[in-house]
Amino acid sequence: MGRRDPRPGRGRPGRRSAGRRRRRGLALGIPTDVADNDQVEAAAARVESELGPIDLWVNDAMVGVFGEFLTTDPGDFERATQVNYFGFVNGTRAALKRMVPRDSGHIIQIGSALAHRGIPLQAAYCASKHAITGFTESVTTELIHNKSKVRVSQVDMPAMNTIQFNWVKSQLPHHPQPVPTIFQPETCARAVADVADHPRRRSWIGEPTVMTVLGNRFVAPFLDVYLAKTGYSGQQAPDKTEPMLPTNLYEPVAGDQGSRGIFSDQAKETSPQIWYTQHRGVSYAAAAGALVGGIAALAAGLKAKR
Repeated sequence: MGRRDPRPGRGRPGRRSAGRRRRRGLALGIPTDVADNDQVEAAAARVESELGPIDLWVNDAMVGVFGEFLTTDPGDFERATQVNYFGFVNGTRAALKRMVPRDSGHIIQIGSALAHRGIPLQAAYCASKHAITGFTESVTTELIHNKSKVRVSQVDMPAMNTIQFNWVKSQLPHHPQPVPTIFQPETCARAVADVADHPRRRSWIGEPTVMTVLGNRFVAPFLDVYLAKTGYSGQQAPDKTEPMLPTNLYEPVAGDQGSRGIFSDQAKETSPQIWYTQHRGVSYAAAAGALVGGIAALAAGLKAKR
């Protein structure tokens, strides 16, 4: 169904494996270059033809180009933008064309802490994630204007121990790595599943994401200097000597590479902030209980003083 599939693990062996790992429901793997609107539209049509109406659509395709902007090949930069940004645009269009007439459905955009703060060596990725945020906000306002019941969520992720750092196209002298703190991909996937079950407009996953977003709002000039000093070494792992996989920038990598990368020795399984995002009801109830208890204690203290 198309010449390319830039998404990690979505060559034919990867799709078959993903289908085997799914425990409930049906899995349908369709090779699709998400940068090509016609291919995305055809994939959506096939899904609805074989599996029924789409009620949840998750945009998460990405490819990576590591290196300084001026030394990055213009074609590579454009390709990364086509996948990382226009892939989301094409997916959102295909989903809305089906959801809006039914006045039902939910789209989840997988964003990033880097949708709020650019870092060195990843200009194409950071720019695309920023663009996704603006695009999603525009679409959301249009849906609200038209009183549509279709929901759109953005889930901004921290650094994850995915296979992407083994097949990005890199100019770096050492093995590329995500900026710590690093989380296991399954941890973040559970957060997305929670948003699917309990739709909300925006979710920041992990303490580093929260600190990045808020820090850029209040101390952006400081972050410019800090990242200029630390952003180069912080995205390289000299101790990792495993050979890189072929890049998936233009073609899928053969075989099933799994979901985890080579940084499991550093990756966290969870955090208090991630627990909170998935248990907001309990957290709100606890906070309300503490507030009521505090008021009662204050009232009792004042009464005792009379």
